[in-house]
Amino acid sequence: MIEPYVSIIIPAKDEELSVEQLYGQISKELIKLSVAYEIIFVDDGSTDKTYDILAKLHNNDKKVKVIKLRGNFGKSVALQTGFELAAGEIILTMDADLQDDPKEIPSFLSKINQGYDLVSGWKKDRHDPLSKTVPSKIGNFATRILTGIKIHDLNCGFKAYRKEVVKNLNLYGELYKYIPVLAEKQNFRVSEIVITHHSRKFGKSKFGWQRNVKGFLDMLTVVFLTGYLRRPAHFFGTLGIFSFVFGFFIGLYITFLRITTGSIQYRYPLLFMAVLAMVIGIQLITTGLLAEMIVSYNQNNNSTSKYIKEILD
Repeated sequence: MIEPYVSIIIPAKDEELSVEQLYGQISKELIKLSVAYEIIFVDDGSTDKTYDILAKLHNNDKKVKVIKLRGNFGKSVALQTGFELAAGEIILTMDADLQDDPKEIPSFLSKINQGYDLVSGWKKDRHDPLSKTVPSKIGNFATRILTGIKIHDLNCGFKAYRKEVVKNLNLYGELYKYIPVLAEKQNFRVSEIVITHHSRKFGKSKFGWQRNVKGFLDMLTVVFLTGYLRRPAHFFGTLGIFSFVFGFFIGLYITFLRITTGSIQYRYPLLFMAVLAMVIGIQLITTGLLAEMIVSYNQNNNSTSKYIKEILD
């Protein structure tokens, strides 16, 4: 059997009206390119007939693989599961709601062939309600400021990757939105292309205000992970040293007053502050050292196999 050159990963939840049409559009474009390919649908806990339709597609076309998760674990887990099972050298991800246009696939592959490791789509003319576009613009702006990554649409689901990029990702929570940041901080070459974006035809968006809150918290996680994942002692140690030095100099001041005036009356709160600052400083430095030990010696098993109920391959 010929190994696929291109893998398309599509997370899907309750998209029974879209997946068959999307499959047809993708197949049409990939056949034109004359490359070996596979299409991987990840059913993320659908409660409608999505899985039954996907199973039928698999029976009719063995290039279609279907992964059924045991429940709804979110887009990060769905993508990570697909990444672990994808066999292609070039991997594309897209949403199942027909808002992404498969006709853009050649543009992604062309950009990858220019030497980039990850190419992200930019929905410059976006057809979504303000409840999605406004928080997205704010999030993209804040992430660009905090991380320095010059990508306009960080969380666009339509992306292309070289295989080595996805093998170095560990997605959970809402981290899928920040894949370009995670990749660039690992020194992969990241770029973007403007893509066509369509209005949703069927179903309803799974987007809610709760995801804005989770996304903000995960943005802070990304900033920490990309800056201090391999050197947590630098983060905790820096804070600890500032705290300890602050307390130490206050302590010197209190000692000077005690020696020169013989009394530190009315300055006991300042003394307590000095002691507290030095104790906190020591604790932060110790935390940093412990974190360094965990990073160095802890070997985690991040396999997503525990989420999978069934695979049609």
